[in-house]
Amino acid sequence: MPQIQDCKICFIGGGNMGAAIIGGLLAKGSASKANIVVAEPWDVNRAKVEAQLGVHTTTSNAEAAADADVLVLAVKPQVARDVCRELAASWGSDRQQLPLVVSIVAGITMTSLSAWFATADGRAPKVARVMPNTPALSGEGASGAFAGEGVTAEERELVDVLLGSFSKVTEWVDREELIDVVTGLSGSGPAYFFALVEHMVTSATALGLPREQAERLAKQTCFGAGKMLVSQSESPAQLRINVTSPKGTTEAALKSFNESGFPEIVDKAVKAATSRAEELGKVLGA
Repeated sequence: MPQIQDCKICFIGGGNMGAAIIGGLLAKGSASKANIVVAEPWDVNRAKVEAQLGVHTTTSNAEAAADADVLVLAVKPQVARDVCRELAASWGSDRQQLPLVVSIVAGITMTSLSAWFATADGRAPKVARVMPNTPALSGEGASGAFAGEGVTAEERELVDVLLGSFSKVTEWVDREELIDVVTGLSGSGPAYFFALVEHMVTSATALGLPREQAERLAKQTCFGAGKMLVSQSESPAQLRINVTSPKGTTEAALKSFNESGFPEIVDKAVKAATSRAEELGKVLGA
């Protein structure tokens, strides 16, 4: 496997996440435009990728993947099976080396991917499953990864470089089912965060603060708190304790959270997202 700078990288899917990965690779100089091709059926997405990133695009999955060293599968779970089978059919026996597949498709298991990617002569590409999240669009992503059978240390390093183009944190898990937990934690997590900020702003607005001011204060508060989480060595629990004065305003708010079952609400949310990822694998992987 060549270094990523020398790899021909194919993206099957040119939506937001695929574009974020490409943008990160180009910005960091990890890959050249000439070595990237994107297969995208939607005219709007294809035009956007061409205009903003300057890479070659096509409507043909088979054309994009024809000589790829690395194939990033960035499609919706509902269409993954058909796309994988189409690609497998396009890889004839004359192609000696199949690409390393990096799948960012939620829920779809290694078993399904290996079966769908199986060629007519019984071969299947090596696969790494990855779960990124939408802060990748700002270069602040967090990703979980799992290496399938046969993926070498060198190939894992290549995936690290790929993910490092948009993720500040990449965590490799040692069991595939933990990718679903990553989905419930960091994959879906930004939406939990946005929902909390949304309700904070609504509450402050109801108490009389102008919405524009409430939004600015809430955004900066959450940005600052997030920066403290990343930059300081103390645990989230300790940081919470540090800003909670006995019998003060923060303690009153946190007491209200607990009385409303906040720990259980968060627990149920993470478990619901994890369960849905597992369900997608079972339903769509048949």
